Amino acid sequence: MRRREFIAGLGSAAAWPLAAGAQEPMPLVGFLYLGNRFGNLPAFRQGLAEAGFVEGKNVKFEFRGSANNGDLPALAVELVDKRPAVIVATTSLPAVLAARAATSIVPIVFATSLDPLKYGFVTSLNRPLGNMTGISFLSSELVGKRLNLLLELAPQAKKFAYLSATAAAPIFEDLRSRTVAAGQALGREIVVLEIQSDLDLEPAFATLVEQGAGAVMVGDFAILAGVSDHIIALAARHNVPTIYPARFYSAAGGLISYSADLADAHRQLGAQYVGRILKGAKPSDLPVQQPTKFELVINLKTAKALGLTIPETLLATADEVIQ
Repeated sequence: MRRREFIAGLGSAAAWPLAAGAQEPMPLVGFLYLGNRFGNLPAFRQGLAEAGFVEGKNVKFEFRGSANNGDLPALAVELVDKRPAVIVATTSLPAVLAARAATSIVPIVFATSLDPLKYGFVTSLNRPLGNMTGISFLSSELVGKRLNLLLELAPQAKKFAYLSATAAAPIFEDLRSRTVAAGQALGREIVVLEIQSDLDLEPAFATLVEQGAGAVMVGDFAILAGVSDHIIALAARHNVPTIYPARFYSAAGGLISYSADLADAHRQLGAQYVGRILKGAKPSDLPVQQPTKFELVINLKTAKALGLTIPETLLATADEVIQ
């Protein structure tokens, strides 16, 4: 059937009276993300259910993700062609940018570590304009907290290493400069090591050992999350205390992590954003929020393997201690 005929047919179908038995189609929620799967989906489903929407019952899901940044623009266009009621874009700057480039009409809900004002996603946190809103983790503001935690673990270290994605993008340069400044405020030199792929990790750890870095902070980047097992293994091999930007690192054997409670944030995405948009709210009605819950996770098994004694004050404040 030709496209013009198909569109004409749609117009005729739209004119059918409800008495003829036509049913409203279920609204579609599209997901765009960097990686092989959409993280924290159970928490998102829980939040959406709190808003009265259950997948397969009164809402449908459509997923588009790739481990390659370059695939995301085309995947975003595919999602828009599905005519979703809302697109959820998470995990990386390229995913959010791809969604924004693909549509200025479909509501976009983001979960990002970027400053949404600085990168032009919204013009106001309290009253977003356009078609975008969501949750901002503002990872740059967590840098100081992570470095202070690292200082408690390795008070004798004069240098800290910072594993970063390549500084080609402005966000990476911004986080790098903030990290260096926060380290200087603590009287610690920061050795910045840029990672473009898994192949860069072995040389990076060799460099930080050579330069005498006594502890490591892993940056909050999707490319590093994708090679998390290798980072954890290298930290253990080189016997270096390391702090991570998400709980899953500690659960997989990383020493310590401090981050926003990502599960709770994705529950809010479902309940406070997508659910309300499905009920008729506009993105401009929904202020950009920051997480209200944070979690400190310590892996005691890893600490013992490193021969490291965790201060009691730190254990007392931990949200979870993995034995």
